[in-house]
Amino acid sequence: MPSRSRLSPGGTPAPGREAAAGMPVRVVHLAFFLLLGSALARYAQRHGAQPAAPAVLALAGALAVAYVCAYVLGPRPTAADTEGSSAAERLPQAGQPPQGERPSRDERPPRAGRLRLAVLVALWAVLVALAPSFAWCAVPLFYTALRTLPVRAASVLVAFLTLFVVGAQLRLDHRVDVDVLVGTPAVALLATAVFTHMDRQAARQAALIDDLVRTRRELAATERREGTLAERQRLAMEIHDTLAQGLSSQQMLLQAADRLWDSDPALAREHVRTAASVAGHSLAEARRFVHDLAPADLAAGGGLQAALHALADRETTAERSVTCVVDGTPGPRPLPERVQSELLRIAQGALANVREHSGATRAALTLTCLDDQVRLDIADNGRGLDPAALPERADGVRGRGLPAIRARAARLGGTLTVESAPGDGTVVSAAVPLPPIPAEVPAP
Repeated sequence: MPSRSRLSPGGTPAPGREAAAGMPVRVVHLAFFLLLGSALARYAQRHGAQPAAPAVLALAGALAVAYVCAYVLGPRPTAADTEGSSAAERLPQAGQPPQGERPSRDERPPRAGRLRLAVLVALWAVLVALAPSFAWCAVPLFYTALRTLPVRAASVLVAFLTLFVVGAQLRLDHRVDVDVLVGTPAVALLATAVFTHMDRQAARQAALIDDLVRTRRELAATERREGTLAERQRLAMEIHDTLAQGLSSQQMLLQAADRLWDSDPALAREHVRTAASVAGHSLAEARRFVHDLAPADLAAGGGLQAALHALADRETTAERSVTCVVDGTPGPRPLPERVQSELLRIAQGALANVREHSGATRAALTLTCLDDQVRLDIADNGRGLDPAALPERADGVRGRGLPAIRARAARLGGTLTVESAPGDGTVVSAAVPLPPIPAEVPAP
C-alpha cells in the first residue's frame, strides 16, 4: 500500500484518495443502503413478530444514521487540502519505506476516523448477532476499512468481518457449508487484493499527474527566464544602436567644436548645430523606444529606403560624406517590418563604427533587393582592420557594434560578412533571406 498519510485531519480519506475513488465511493454508499434495506425488509417479513424485532429495527436504524453521519454527511476535504495533496504525500520519499512495506507508527489515522469506524463495526456486529441476515452489509464496510485504516489494521478488521459473516451464514443454514467456509474468505481476499491494486494505481497516477504539473510549471518558468534574458539582450542592443550611438556622436561633435571654437568659430558652430540635430533625433528615438521600440525613421513612413536615405544624410558631416544607393525593389510585397527594423539597426551600428573607429572620409550604404533575399552593404575608405581579430561576442562596456550586428543578422536567419584589410577600407555585408512568394492558383 502507499504511504498512509492519505487521511485528512477529520479522519476522512485524503482529497487525493477521495478524488481517485470518485464514483466507486458513491457506489459503495448506495450498495450499503441497498444491502441494509433488503436485509431489513427480509427480517421484517420473516421475523417481524419476534420479541427481538424492535431491538433489531432500532439497531438497523442506528447503523444507517451512523453511516450517514460518518461518511455521507461527514467532514469533506477543502479546496486548500486538495491543492496541498501531492505525490510527496502519497508516495514514499527517500528514507521512507517503499510501497507494500509496513507503515510507520506515525501513519495511523486520526482518532476521529477510527472512532467512527469502530462505532459502525460495533453496531453491525451486535445487529448480526441478533439477526444474521444483516451479515452481507459487511461488504461495504470492507471498502470503508481498506480506505480508512493502515494496511495491517485494515487486514485484521477485514478478517474479523469475514469470520463474522461466515459465522452468521452457518447460523442461518444450521449446518456446515463448505461453500460458505471457503467462498466467503476467498471473496474477501479477492476484494482486498483488487482494492489494494487499485489503490496503488491511483497513487501512482496521482503522483504522475503531480510530476507532469510540476514539470509544466518548471518549463514555463524556464521559458519565462529565457524570454527575459533574450528581451534584455534585445533591449541592450536597441539602446546601444540608438541612444548610446547618439550620445557618442554628440560627444565627438562637441569635443571637435571645443577644439575649433577659437581658430574656426564657423565650423565649431556647425558642429554644435549638428550635435543639436543628433540630440533631437536621439530624443525622438527615445520616445519611440519607450512607445513601441520601432525605429523613428521607419515610423515616419517611407519604408526602409527612405529611412536609409535619412540616415545617410544625418551621418554626412564636413569630415565625412555618406551616400545611399537602392538597387532593385522588394517585389510585389513590402519587406517585413521586422526585417526593415533590423536592417536599419545594422546600418546604424555599422556607420557608428565607421564614425568612431575608421577615420574614413567616405562611406556608402547599398541596399540590394532580390527575389529571395535582401542585402545591405556598408563600405568605407577608412584605415581598415583584420577580420580575423574581430570578437564574436561583446566584450566589456564597449565593443557591442559588430557582435550586435552579427546577432541581428542571425536573428533574421541571415549572414554577416566583413571584408577588410589594414589600410584598405572595410565592407560590412548583411544578407537576409526572404520568404518565397506563394504561387498564384489559376482561376478555373
